[in-house]
Amino acid sequence: MAANDSIFLGAHEAPGQHSVQRCDACGADWHELDASPACPHCGGLLAIIHRAPLDSMGAPAAPAALQHAFAQHCCARPSGHPSGVWRFEQVVMPAAGAAITSHPEGNTPLLSRARVSAWAGCDGLLLKHEGYNPTGSFKDRGMTVGTTQAVRTGATAVACASTGNTSASLASYAAQAGIPGLVFVPAGKVALGKMAQTLAYGATTLLVRGDFDDCLRLVQDASRELGIYLLNSINPWRVEGQKTIVLELLQQMDWHVPDFLVLPAGNLGNTAAFGKALREAHALGLIHRMPRLVSVQAAGAAPFATAFRDSFRERLRVQAETIATAIRIGDPASWDRAVRASRDTDGLVLSVTDEEIIDAKVQVDAAGVGCEPASAASVAGVRQLVRSGVIRSGDRVVAVLTGHVLKDPGMLVELHQQRDDFAHANRPVEIEVSVRAVADVLARRTREGA
Repeated sequence: MAANDSIFLGAHEAPGQHSVQRCDACGADWHELDASPACPHCGGLLAIIHRAPLDSMGAPAAPAALQHAFAQHCCARPSGHPSGVWRFEQVVMPAAGAAITSHPEGNTPLLSRARVSAWAGCDGLLLKHEGYNPTGSFKDRGMTVGTTQAVRTGATAVACASTGNTSASLASYAAQAGIPGLVFVPAGKVALGKMAQTLAYGATTLLVRGDFDDCLRLVQDASRELGIYLLNSINPWRVEGQKTIVLELLQQMDWHVPDFLVLPAGNLGNTAAFGKALREAHALGLIHRMPRLVSVQAAGAAPFATAFRDSFRERLRVQAETIATAIRIGDPASWDRAVRASRDTDGLVLSVTDEEIIDAKVQVDAAGVGCEPASAASVAGVRQLVRSGVIRSGDRVVAVLTGHVLKDPGMLVELHQQRDDFAHANRPVEIEVSVRAVADVLARRTREGA
C-alpha cells in the first residue's frame, strides 16, 4: 500500500497513539502533537491517520454500533455533544479531551425546496446548508478541530490566509481559545460581511498587496520562520473537522447514500475532506457504496476543472477572477488530495460562469434559503449536469451550500439596487405615509405575480 493510501493505522503502528500525522509524499509519520505545518522531511502535506474505532472488547467496532454511538452523541440526547463535529470525536480527534474548543458548530439542516429543485430539474435535490454554522460558513467545522489542536500543542499564535470565510472563523475561535490570531487577506478583494466579522472578533488583519495565492505563500513562510500555528485547509486537522459535513448528512439520510454529492471548489480542501470521509465511512462499513463527488468551480477560477478534462495529466494554475470570492483561487493547495477524491468516487469536476452562479443564487435566495455566491455554484452545477443528462430527475442529490447569504451583502445591494440590467432586481419602494400608498404597492406586486 502506498504511503498516501492508508485509511487507518495498523494494529502495530504508532503504539500508544490514537492518531499520527503522515506525509502524503514520503510516508513519514509524525506524532499527533507535532505542530509542523508540513512534513519536516520533504515539505509534503500531512494527513491524519487514526486508529479504527474499537468496541469495549477491543475488537473493531461494528457498523451498527458506530451508527448507534454517533446517534447517542447527538445534541438532542441527554448524553450528547452540542457540536455536530465533536459528536464524531472518535473519528475526528480521539485524544482531544479537555482541549476541545467548540462554539458549538455543525448540526446544519438538510433542506428541500421545491423552487430550487424545479429550477435545477432534479426532484431529489437536497441542500446541506453550512451557512448555519456560528460564523456563517462551513469553515467552523475545520476551525474547531484546528483550534483544539493549537490548544493541545500550546500554540502562541494562529494564522491563516483567507478570501474571507476562513479569517472570520479563525478570528472567532482564536478569541474563544484566548490565542492571538493573524489573518492574511488580499487587499480590496474580501467581501464586507466577512471582513466585518474578522475585525469584530479581534484578529489582526493584514491586507496583502496580492491575491489569495500570494497570501497563502506568505502565511506559510511566516509559519515556518516565526512558529505561528497555521490554520489553512492544508492543516490536516482542519480536514478532519470538514469531514463531518459528510458524516452528518449521511446520518441525516439514515446512512442511505445519495447518488451525487455536489460542492463548490476553490482551494479544494472540502473536496479532499469529503473524499477522506467517504473512504473512511466505506472502510468502516457505514456505507456500502460511494456517491459521485462533483466539484464545481467558477469559470474564471477553474484550474481543477480544466485539468479534469485532460484526466489530471498536469497541475494547472490560473489568475483567478470571479464574483464568487470564496472560490477565487487560482492555485489550489489541496490539489493532489482532490484528484484522489475525484478518482475514488468516479467523480466529476466542472465549471460554471458567474452569470450561472448569479442565476442559481437568485433561486436559492428567493426560496427563502439564501447563500453567498460561491455556495450557489453547487446548485448551478446540478442544473448543468441535469441538462447534460448526467443527473436524472429522480436521482438523490445533495448540493452543499457553504456560506450564509449575509457573507456578501455588497453583492446583494449591487444586484437589487444598483444594476439596471438585473431582471430579478427586488428594489425597495419609497412611499408616502399613507395606507393608500401601501395598497398601491400591493396591487402592483399582485399584477406582476410577485
